[in-house]
Formats: sequence, C-alpha cells, structure tokens
Amino acid sequence: MIDLRSDTVTRPTPGMLKAMLSAEVGDDVWGDDPTVQRLQAVVAERAGKEAGLFLPTGTQSNLAALMAHCGRGDEYIVGQLAHTYKYEGGGAAVLGSIQPQPLENAADGSIPLDKIAAAIKPIDDHFARTRLLALENTIGGKVLPAGYVSQATGLARSRGLAAHLDGARVCNAAVASGQSVAELCAPFDSVSICFSKGLGSPVGSVLVGSEALIQAAHRWRKLLGGGMRQSGLLAAACLYALGHHDARLAEDHANAERLARGLAGIAEVKEVSQATNMVFVQFPHEDCAALEASLKARGILIQALYNARLVTHLDLNAADIDTVVEAIKSYFVARKS
Repeated sequence: MIDLRSDTVTRPTPGMLKAMLSAEVGDDVWGDDPTVQRLQAVVAERAGKEAGLFLPTGTQSNLAALMAHCGRGDEYIVGQLAHTYKYEGGGAAVLGSIQPQPLENAADGSIPLDKIAAAIKPIDDHFARTRLLALENTIGGKVLPAGYVSQATGLARSRGLAAHLDGARVCNAAVASGQSVAELCAPFDSVSICFSKGLGSPVGSVLVGSEALIQAAHRWRKLLGGGMRQSGLLAAACLYALGHHDARLAEDHANAERLARGLAGIAEVKEVSQATNMVFVQFPHEDCAALEASLKARGILIQALYNARLVTHLDLNAADIDTVVEAIKSYFVARKS
C-alpha cells in the first residue's frame, strides 16, 4: 500500500530490525539497560541538553514534561492547534490537574507575542499560576521562525515562565531550516523528540532537559506507566534512525513538494499547500468518501477529508507520488464522464 495518512505508518527497515535483534539490553526500570542509556545520552548531546529520558510515546513524553514543570493548579500557555492541547486527550488537565490556556495560532503556527503576554496571569490567588509556555516545531508541517522562537521564549523567561517544545518533528525542522537540532532546542528548558514519525522507528520519544527536570520527569514516567523493562530493543531502533534516517528527511520534503505540484494541476483539488513533509488540500465535500474508497481499491490510503493532510515518509518514493497524483486525477476524470 501507498500510505499517505501519516509518517507514523512506516515499517522498520531491515537494517533497523537487525539493530534491534542485536541490541544489548537490561532492565530499564532498574536503570541498567545500556542501549537505553546510550540513546538518552546521544539525544541529549545532540539537543544540547544535560540529560534525556526514553519514553514509549510522544504523548507521554509531553505529558511528563508538563507535569515536571507544573503542579496542581498551575497553568501552561499553548496554541489551540498544538498537539499538547488538541490531540493528546487533555492529559495535562485530566492527569496533571494543569490548566491549559489555549491561544489562537497565527497562520505560520506561532502564537502572537501580545496574546502570550496578555494571557500570563498576575500573582493572585484568584488565578491559576502561569508556569510554562509550550510551543511546537514543526506545527502543521511549518517550521517556526527562529526569530519568533527567541522572542517568545525570551518573553516567557522575563515573566518567570519556563518553555517546553513539542519537537516531535524537530529533525524535519532542522533539515528544512538548515539549523542544527541543538540550535532549535537551545531556547527551551525541555524538548520532546519523537522517533516514530519521520525518523521511522516503531515507537519511542526522548525528553531532554536539565538533570533536575529529567529526574522529575522520570518519576512521572513511572506513574504514567511508561517504565519499561528490556526497552533497549526499542531504543536500538531509535539509535539506528538517528544514524540512518535523519539526513534523508530531505527526500520526504522533496516528495511532498512533488505531490503538491501534481495536485495543484487538478482543477477539483483546491487550496494546495505544502510544508516540510506535509501537503494540505481541499477535496470537494461530495467526493471525499468516494475518492477515499477509489484510492484504497488502487492500493493508496489517505484520509480524504474536506481539509485533508497527506504526509510523505521513508516508505514512499517519487514513483509512488506520481502514482497517487495520477490516481486522483483519474478519479475526477472518471467522475465527469
């Protein structure tokens, strides 16, 4: 199948499977899995932070970070479109008793600085205590402007707030912007980096930050059920991805550009836009279900919503992209006849 639903659908490559099978393992709950330790150290060094913590999912990694930064009755400022607010089950509120203060994202994915400043609560028992600014990079495939990140995190610190980055696709941001991962992570006190998206690992995220913050997050990981045993098998996949799949993300971005160009030439497909490895389009309402079924019959999986997102990844090549464009074009030609 040609699967464009997400970059989370990839299968481990033969090299990754070999690395997993040969991984040296221990019991990570006891802290003696050498492959997990190596992954945590490598990612922390690459991100320019003191320490790292391996967690099974990005959702858990973000939540452990929020709970390490904030206590019961505290608040974090976040964009309405951010995963930590919109797509992670409300975990901060449900499990952490942390109040989100969502703000509308600008078109480039940023949160306007004046809105951030206005949302920070004064020190008063009537209000939740604003403790944290949470940003996301990439967001909707878009790379946050470096100047904006510096200003936003600077504003947060000037008001006594910490800053967290949901950097699930920060490696995509690095490839697209020409900045290093360390440069992208530098303005933040903590960063969650996901390996099961563009990097192609089956599971896994690493939270990086100071030694003290990671120590606090380690306790929350245990409470949240994220303490795993011989998890070096999984950490080995992440280490392999760092060494073999990060630089090739440029191919995914090029394939997304190719897909956007092809879809822009189909009259019925509207509002085509592309950022990093994501393409956003509008399909006619009345065609969504039929188009999705037609493509599935041809071995192509998408979510054919009115506002659809198509995502490229390491299991797709340029020929696959051309096949998708031709299939969508053929659907609309057949519908007219």
